[in-house]
Amino acid sequence: MTSRSLKAKGKDMDQPAAWSPTAANVDPPRAELKWEDEVLHITARGKWDRILKGASTVPVADMVLSQAACLGSHKKRADEKSTNFVLGFVDAMQPRDAAEVLLLTQMAAIHQATLMLARRLNHVENIPQQDAAERALNKLSRSYAVQMDTLKRYRSKGQQVVRVERVTVENGAQAVVGNVNHGGRGEDET
Repeated sequence: MTSRSLKAKGKDMDQPAAWSPTAANVDPPRAELKWEDEVLHITARGKWDRILKGASTVPVADMVLSQAACLGSHKKRADEKSTNFVLGFVDAMQPRDAAEVLLLTQMAAIHQATLMLARRLNHVENIPQQDAAERALNKLSRSYAVQMDTLKRYRSKGQQVVRVERVTVENGAQAVVGNVNHGGRGEDET
């Protein structure tokens, strides 16, 4: 596998300063992975503040790191770039609690698998391979969409907003403007 460097408008996009002034000052959470004697050694680097705050405990953050390190990529047991993508995504989404940390980790993993299947679909050699890759890609894409919806609903804590665009009040009718609360049973109900 060759190493690629992204260039845009003469800037080295591998350097955060090329993205934006604020990205230059960010030290994202990341991991260094090293295999020694069939044991994967993981070293955490960068700022883990947001992930640790969301995870609430070190064991949760530690397990997320361990699981992200084992995701790997095509023909690799462990892949530092893939691991750091997951950690960067979780950090960028600013998780509020452990449930969000776990869901965001799953979302990053599903995203990676989706793109891997998309690549595979583009390189199939026969119809059975195409069918299998297409089915898996469809399932992964749907899973990601459901996860996004779940995250949105979880973050809104189930509150629904109803916006009224137009109200018509006929002659002799009354309209109430403001919050209307129903306190339970009426006076004449028993």
